[in-house]
Amino acid sequence: MDDFLKPVSTTKLKRTQNAKPLLQEIGSSEKRKSSVVIESPEKALILLKDQPDFESVESVLGYLVAETERADGFHLILPEPVAANIVFQFVNTTLLDYWHILKERKIQLHQLVRCLRNPCGIGNVITRLRSLTADCHQNKAVGETRDSASHIVDLLDVLENLLQSEQCLTQVWTDINTHGKNASQKKMMWKEFVTQVASGLVISLAAEAEDVLKEKEVPRTASWLADGSGYATWLGRNVANLSATEPNEESIFMVAEVYSKALFLGYTDQIVRSMLLVVIARDSVTAYASVFQKMKAFEQRKYLNANISVLAKHYLNKVAENTEASPSESSPLLAGVTALIGKLVGDSDILKEHLITSLIKPTIPALDDSLATRRCVIAVIARDEDQLHTLLENSLKTFGDSYYIKHTSIMQQEALSQTIAITCGYVQRSQPMFLTMMAKSSYHTSGMSNRIGSSSSRARFLGIAVGMAISKMVDKPETQLKFDLEGDEAAEAQWYQRLTRVDDKLGKISDLIVQEKKPSKTPVRKSASKLVANNTTKPSITEIQGPRIVEVLSDDEDDDDLVPYSKPDSDPEDETDDPTEINRNKATAPVYIRDLIVGLRDTENYDRHALALSTAASLIRRKANFGSEVLDHIEELATILAGLNDSFELEKFAEQKQQALIAVLLAKPAAMASWFARSFFSGDYSLTQRTAILTTLGLGARELAGLKDDATEALTPPASSFPSKQLPPHLHALYTSNFVPSAPLARLASSMTKQFLSPLAAQAADALTGPSILKVGQSRTFSSRMEVEARRSKPIPNALSQLVADNFFFPLTGRWWLAARASASASSSIYTSVHLLPAFLHTLALLMHASGPNTLALPQMTREMWELLLACRGHAVGDKRVLSAVLFALLMLLETNADKERLATEQGRELMETQEWVRGVFEGLPGGKEGQEDERVRVLAAGVVVRCQEVVEKYQRRLVGSMLDY
Repeated sequence: MDDFLKPVSTTKLKRTQNAKPLLQEIGSSEKRKSSVVIESPEKALILLKDQPDFESVESVLGYLVAETERADGFHLILPEPVAANIVFQFVNTTLLDYWHILKERKIQLHQLVRCLRNPCGIGNVITRLRSLTADCHQNKAVGETRDSASHIVDLLDVLENLLQSEQCLTQVWTDINTHGKNASQKKMMWKEFVTQVASGLVISLAAEAEDVLKEKEVPRTASWLADGSGYATWLGRNVANLSATEPNEESIFMVAEVYSKALFLGYTDQIVRSMLLVVIARDSVTAYASVFQKMKAFEQRKYLNANISVLAKHYLNKVAENTEASPSESSPLLAGVTALIGKLVGDSDILKEHLITSLIKPTIPALDDSLATRRCVIAVIARDEDQLHTLLENSLKTFGDSYYIKHTSIMQQEALSQTIAITCGYVQRSQPMFLTMMAKSSYHTSGMSNRIGSSSSRARFLGIAVGMAISKMVDKPETQLKFDLEGDEAAEAQWYQRLTRVDDKLGKISDLIVQEKKPSKTPVRKSASKLVANNTTKPSITEIQGPRIVEVLSDDEDDDDLVPYSKPDSDPEDETDDPTEINRNKATAPVYIRDLIVGLRDTENYDRHALALSTAASLIRRKANFGSEVLDHIEELATILAGLNDSFELEKFAEQKQQALIAVLLAKPAAMASWFARSFFSGDYSLTQRTAILTTLGLGARELAGLKDDATEALTPPASSFPSKQLPPHLHALYTSNFVPSAPLARLASSMTKQFLSPLAAQAADALTGPSILKVGQSRTFSSRMEVEARRSKPIPNALSQLVADNFFFPLTGRWWLAARASASASSSIYTSVHLLPAFLHTLALLMHASGPNTLALPQMTREMWELLLACRGHAVGDKRVLSAVLFALLMLLETNADKERLATEQGRELMETQEWVRGVFEGLPGGKEGQEDERVRVLAAGVVVRCQEVVEKYQRRLVGSMLDY
């Protein structure tokens, strides 16, 4: 064995007398002091390149931070070669080696953030992250595969730490001012930093990195840098904090540059919202307005639009805007918003003219949707008498224009009529002679004639209401304009007259701070049942003190005369021996709306929540006409149900929720239809929840009209007043399948398509002519048109026709146009997506059909819907679902309008354009053995073509005359 271990060579060392031993105890790293001394940035760079230990890294960070705090010291923010090399070495090598150690030590982490939070440091992190992400996308040969996922995770973590502070922009600006050598260098460094953080570069890169990590299946929480809304909120708060510091001329221009660059981020509303909250809380509106005035004109207009939208949604969304409330009353909230808008506008004629244009034309959706917002904007304009007169003159001119009356949505016409009434009040108080002149002008007189001669009943009423309000202010009592109005129209006309008394003043912006901090509470009625409802605590078990009642059993007693109780029914829970599984406190069905609301909100108690949802529809329908419980809580009920999520994965969650929503709508149709339409566009709901709202409007309207459909029978709750554990057999079999919220609309569309195309197919079969595509079923035969017509249900009184236009239809179409125009591009809006647009078009078609051909507002409904459908042709090109929905809506439009002569006279161009487009669609679809979806689309296209052809052939001469200038 000794032969295996032989020394190769032997060396002897001579040690001096004072030499230290070869093995020394140095102790722990926490107790020893750093022996690395750094005198210059060059020495720090050499250490970083020489594979430093953690002691050297600590020394480098300490040196860089000490130099950073000195006004004349070395800083990595400077565009110098040494600084660039240090940052490059830090980010690409040192940081990835020691990041997990650094982030656990707060002192070193703070030093690292302090050194790298600058354009050079953030730029190197972005560059390195981009290269690693691109490397993951490349196809590598076998054996060359390297995993960069861990480095990507670390760099995302580093970037989060560098940017997470709300004072990030303020610190960088301070460092640039402190260490920049001249104005040109400062401007260059600041511009580079703004490009990095405010142009969307970080969001896009972080999102791409997150996609790579998902593909690699790395378990982690997604970075907030990849969330556009969250990043925009962070940026807005940073910009607000920056604008509140150092209000000098140079800093104002630098902050304005951030504003300009942030416009291209795509989240203007989120940025402005977060900025406003900080600005109002810190009372720095003056500094905010000073930056606002330094921006370019188009940037000022865009930011002003966003500010008005945010103020309307965040502060003015709860202001009452119905005809029952008094509109002339002001409030500190309105006055505070008015003061803030006035501060932003200042003395800028450009912004005042923009506000006037926005009040007349739909450039700011909030102005068309909120009376309170219009009041604030008009109060700002009223400070300038010349601009106020311009607003009144242009409003009257537009309001009475015949083209505007014919082609503008009713919701926008209502908004303009309210603007005119409020403006007239301001003008009458400041210069009554000008109002008298405008009342006698050709704008007003000819406009009244155009309004009264309109085919739309709502357009006529708006003209009458505005005319009466103006006449009451300028004419003597005996010569005032009067119309015989009844019922709701008379009350609404009085409301328009009260609008002329609105006189809002500029208040204190500090009132908005109170509104921000004040929690909203819902008052609860005190009643005897409140004690029962609030008694939800578990009973405690206590020992009984004192004498007890003891049963004494005696064998001598004769119990033959006692009749024993029958044996109780067996309880499945009693079959278990485990006492923890026995629940004696079972939830009971709610009998009050208040208890129902509590049960729907209780997402922790399965039994209570499930029982509340299953009984919601029947309870709401039963209580709707009994007392005022439902009406007192109706909006709260609608809010809870519309935003309800399936927390427990209930088997029949979707259909039970849909039943309850329809019951809420039918409890107060006029008010709740408008509420659902408004919530569909402005509420924070998912696609499924928005589809449920559309289904509620469509099916609720048909039930209100007295129409019953087999396709939607599942959504009608059972007639029993007491909820049971299982629905009747025919409904139970239907509910066992998975329920899709949009399925009722699709089933109705399919059923009604067959119903309306059946006469055409019967006519084609009798005459042995016509396209074979119209035979909607191979097994169905039709002997004659009369038999098909005989199977149709007889007409019944339609209660929907009086409500459908103003409460169901026009709020949907008007807000759709606003939403489509408000988005950056029409294709980017969720309301034009393939997931939501078909259900929206189905709903409009069902509303029009349910209202019937005798609805007074049918001409205006037809005009608005036809324009909307023609605008949706581009979205229908690439998706059969949207195309099918557009064709179905066109078929319902043509079927509902029984007066074909009016269609040929008033909608001739739309009719011819529709016929040509649908014919092209029909010819472009594949023939022969196509799929079921193509077959259904061809059926709809053929039906629309035939219906258009019937009108064209009958009124051909009239159409040729109207098309001469087409």
